[in-house]
Amino acid sequence: MEIRNKANRIRLLNFSTPQMRAFHFSWFAFHICFFGWFGIAPLMAVVRDDLGLTKTQIGNTIIASVAITIVVRLLIGVLCDRIGPRKAYTWLLCLGSVPVMGIGFADSFETFFLARLAIGAIGASFVITQYHTSIMFAPNVVGTANATSAGWGNLGGGTTQILMPLIFSGLLMLGVNEAFGWRLAMVVPGVVLFVCGICYYLFTQDAPNGNFEDLRARGELPPASGESGAGQTFLAAAKDIRVWALFVVYAACFGVELTINNIAAIYFFDNFELSLAAAGMIAGLFGLMNIFARTLGGIFSDLFARKAGLKGRVRWLFIAMLCEGIALMFFSQMHVLAFAIGIMLVFSLFVQMAEGATFGVVPFINKRALGAVAGIVGAGGNAGAVAAGFLFRSEALSYQQGLFYLGIAVIIASLCVLVVRFSEEVETQEAKAYTDAVGKDVGAGALSLR
Repeated sequence: MEIRNKANRIRLLNFSTPQMRAFHFSWFAFHICFFGWFGIAPLMAVVRDDLGLTKTQIGNTIIASVAITIVVRLLIGVLCDRIGPRKAYTWLLCLGSVPVMGIGFADSFETFFLARLAIGAIGASFVITQYHTSIMFAPNVVGTANATSAGWGNLGGGTTQILMPLIFSGLLMLGVNEAFGWRLAMVVPGVVLFVCGICYYLFTQDAPNGNFEDLRARGELPPASGESGAGQTFLAAAKDIRVWALFVVYAACFGVELTINNIAAIYFFDNFELSLAAAGMIAGLFGLMNIFARTLGGIFSDLFARKAGLKGRVRWLFIAMLCEGIALMFFSQMHVLAFAIGIMLVFSLFVQMAEGATFGVVPFINKRALGAVAGIVGAGGNAGAVAAGFLFRSEALSYQQGLFYLGIAVIIASLCVLVVRFSEEVETQEAKAYTDAVGKDVGAGALSLR
């Protein structure tokens, strides 16, 4: 699929072009999705007491919150190829708002578990975000565009940790009791999700030249594939070993971030005897690094590509992954709060740069099956979170032990990057595309304010 008139600049304060509207709406929608997806995580200490949950049951709900996303991410990429990212995002946001508000009706472990399972589908929003920016931006900035949109979206994991306890505290000040307060607090992200879905439909378009149905009507885009065609694009992606190597890599970076989003608040609450608000604030710092860290991963990916092409993108990904694993192992051994916070920030920097570096490579694997590739790799993040979840549901393992073993797993996973290679023909084509993109300006490399 060749999309014309991709933007070769990211002008942050320009909202007039379809490229920049897609950029801003996609990261904001993904950001809001975190409020629904992980809004309950910083309130888990209250939920635990209200519903009488054990550590194992909490671990099971953590797994549920990311497990269903694996399936939905695999499907959503193919759906984007068929109906376009605009409609896909609208449906996901509007339908996803229902279980977010509905979790307030949970009165047992079983109903709470099912609610978190349903909410997990919202996590597929990441694939649509990456798909939309991938078809809006040229090769010289696509790594930066993907990393920044995803990073500012992931920032929602940090702001959620901070804002949800504040919303909960505000409700308590109004006289609401704790048992009803956490339920009422979840209505807020649910309403915002629905409104965001409507706005996405009204103010964005699928590609620089229009929506997919218009492009197909004008003959600028191949007809939408039927079930067999969609299956063929998915199989083409699934048969590529590089896709599964990136699946493992993304499991070891975004999967780790999801895990930390789920356990950070309760980890600091229990291990350092902090208040719920203080634990949420510290846990939020991990996600707040997304304001620049994932963008840095994409920027470095584009810079490495300038010097060494696609091989440079792959080398940078390996470096980021290796540093992530080492930093995580150090974080797991911290017993002094100040040191724990400091090392957590270093670890957060590398885990998010690794995520940005991963999707600096994804757009070049198979352009004809971009949605399928993005879906499979994106699903890897949730698969990693599910696998990591089993480390933190066991009563026999402390959180610190689980984090240490997770660090070792990340280092091993970094070796999968070595499998990602490109033919000389593809290297030459992409080098030319990079040079051509730098040489023209179609209105949207450089990350600038105008």
